[in-house]
Amino acid sequence: MRPRCASLFSQILNLIDRRAFEEAVERTGSQKRSKGFGSWDQFVAMMFCQLAQAKSLREIEEGLACCEGKLRHLGVESSPARSTLSYANKTRPAALFEEVFYIMLKKCQELAGRHRFNFDSPLLSLDSTVIDLCAGMFDWARFRRAKGAVKLHLLLDHDGYLPVFAHISEGKVADVSVAQGLILPPGSIVVIDRGYIDYRLFECWSEEKIGFVTRLKSNAEYFYMGEPRTAEEGLVRLDAQIEFQALTAGRTIFGRYRLVRIWREDKQQTMDLLTNLMDLPAEMIAAIYKERWQIELFFKAIKQNLRIKTFVGTSANAVHIQIWTALTSILLVKYLQFRSRCAWALSHMVALLRWNLFTYRDLWTWLERPFDTPPERPPEPQREFCFG
Repeated sequence: MRPRCASLFSQILNLIDRRAFEEAVERTGSQKRSKGFGSWDQFVAMMFCQLAQAKSLREIEEGLACCEGKLRHLGVESSPARSTLSYANKTRPAALFEEVFYIMLKKCQELAGRHRFNFDSPLLSLDSTVIDLCAGMFDWARFRRAKGAVKLHLLLDHDGYLPVFAHISEGKVADVSVAQGLILPPGSIVVIDRGYIDYRLFECWSEEKIGFVTRLKSNAEYFYMGEPRTAEEGLVRLDAQIEFQALTAGRTIFGRYRLVRIWREDKQQTMDLLTNLMDLPAEMIAAIYKERWQIELFFKAIKQNLRIKTFVGTSANAVHIQIWTALTSILLVKYLQFRSRCAWALSHMVALLRWNLFTYRDLWTWLERPFDTPPERPPEPQREFCFG
């Protein structure tokens, strides 16, 4: 006799620590005036939105209603009405979903591997992506004259390529303003693009023993400290210590940093990198900056595979909830990748999960052999009739 098991969706949701979830509910007060539709019900519905790629409240309602007999093992009694879910997304604090994201992050970090470089410092990438919105429907998110947007700011840890910090802002918020309020672990190395250049920030990072690698602005004025090392061929064309001064917030900032000029074969031109890492080889500085591409790949993956380009609610709170559940979903998929012995592509796993959410198989067996014939669904309890 085959062992009884729940659906894949149920087993995935069970990866969320329910005790930690309920504690987050208490802290955020999201259960107040729930009227029979609890925070867990809302979370399950929004996770279904992400993993099943539901495009609207109607698709969430009807998608779950089609599985009415399979919902109890998810911890919910029935499919939510559209109006009920819409009201919950508008009025209940998005802070709960933010906390759930960090609950799942902690679980993922226990399995994450190390970055590929031979130094012990944490390697992080900081960047943002703009999520376009219709200005007419999302009037609170004005970005340009006829366009609305929110911006997702993300700090990616290269140990497992996990998002360890996220912040959602209006689209017009400058990237550097988020970086200025970010607390980074001493000894870490952060890779950024030119949108984060702030010499006062660089001064603070250097004092706190935080390394950085970025591109130098083309209009930066500096002079060499000593004789630069140059080469006519190869990856590294120049390696030098430089000093410059910049007027920031009414005071002059003096900076002594390192300039590494590298040759980009794809564009047949040089690129200047600025860093405060004086001891690493120049080739490694170039490789560290190249790793910044991983955060671009992360943004591409979440936009292509999860539901953050179209939204099921128009309020700011509903948009934030949907983005946080997308981030939690990608952590769940990452966790499954870490646990599996197969080399799953993230897009492939998301697609197969979408088609198999209510398949009754052991999750870990399915991860290793997803195309095996599933066992028959366990029979529902039913009344037996005897005929004399």
